Amino acid sequence: MTQNQHKVLVIGELPAAALDLFGARDDIQVEHITDVSKESLLTAFPGTSGVALRAAFVTGEMIRSAPALKVVSRYGVGYDNVDLDALNECGVPLTVVGEANAVNVAELAIYMMLELAKRGRDHDRAVRGDDWTFKFQANMIELWQKTLLIIGFGRIGRRVAARCKAFEMNVLACDPYIDQQIIRDAGCTPVADYRSVLGDVDYLTVHVPKNEETVGMIGRDELAAMKETAIVVNCARGGLVDEAALLDALTNGRLFGVGLDVFAVEPPAPDHPLFAFDNVLFAPHMGGSSKEASLRMGMVCVQNVLDALDGNLNLDMVINPDVLDRA
Repeated sequence: MTQNQHKVLVIGELPAAALDLFGARDDIQVEHITDVSKESLLTAFPGTSGVALRAAFVTGEMIRSAPALKVVSRYGVGYDNVDLDALNECGVPLTVVGEANAVNVAELAIYMMLELAKRGRDHDRAVRGDDWTFKFQANMIELWQKTLLIIGFGRIGRRVAARCKAFEMNVLACDPYIDQQIIRDAGCTPVADYRSVLGDVDYLTVHVPKNEETVGMIGRDELAAMKETAIVVNCARGGLVDEAALLDALTNGRLFGVGLDVFAVEPPAPDHPLFAFDNVLFAPHMGGSSKEASLRMGMVCVQNVLDALDGNLNLDMVINPDVLDRA
C-alpha cells in the first residue's frame, strides 16, 4: 500500500454503482467484509481510514484499534449498531444517508396503514377461495377524516404527513426537538405530549431514533389509552413499541391492526407470539430497501466516506458534528 492510499472497509453488500465510486479513485484500497463476526472485524479494523457499514455491530474496541479512522458511514439512517460514545471519544464522525431512503419508509408506513385498514390480504384470500360473499362483511375502515399521530417529524415523518394530508386526514405531530412552526407550516397540529392525545387517534406511526428515551415509548399504558379501533405502525426501530404490550393488547382485542417492519430481536424467532394474529402485518426491516432507495443509500454512503477522507464532509449527514471542531 503506497503512502497516499486509504484502507476502506466495506461491511456488507453495497450496490455496484456505489462501489464504482471507490474504484474510480487510485488512493482507495477496499476490503470487503462478509464475515461480520466480532473476531473478523477486530482483525480488519487496524489501519482502516474509513468504514462503509451496512449490517454489523461496530464496537468501541474496533474503533480504538484504528487510530487512522476518519469516518464510519452508515448505509441507512439508524446507528444503534455503532458505539457513538467511542466515536466521540476518538474524534471520528458518524455519517448517515440523509433523505436517501425517507420516501420508501414513508410509503411503507402508509402502505401498512392502508393494508390493515382495507384488509387486502383477507379480500384476496376470499376471492381465491370462491367466497364472494365476503364483501358483505363490510369490515374495512377508512383513512378519510381520521386522526393520525406521527411521533417524530423528521425527514420521514414529514413525508408521511404530506401524503396523509392528501387522504384528508387530521394529522397531529409530536417532536419536541424541532421548531413547532415546521409542523404548523406542514398543515399539521403540534402536540407537546403524545400520551395526552392517544385516546383521540385512529392511526399512530413512530419515526424516531432508538435510544434510552424512545425504547418502550409505546408500552402497556399507552396502548391501553388508545381506541380499540386504532392502528399502530412501527417502521422505525424495534423496541420503540413494546412487543409484550402489543401481545397483551391484541390478545384482548384492543387494536384493529398493527404493522411492524422492525422487531426488538432481528430476525424474530419462528414461533414469535405475534405471528398468531391475522391483524398484524409484518415486513423484514426493509422500509428503506426499494430498488431506488438502495441505490441512493449506497451512493451517499460511499460519498460520505470519500468526503471525509478529502476533508469535505457534508454536515447535514453527520450525526456528531462536534468532533469536527477538534480536527
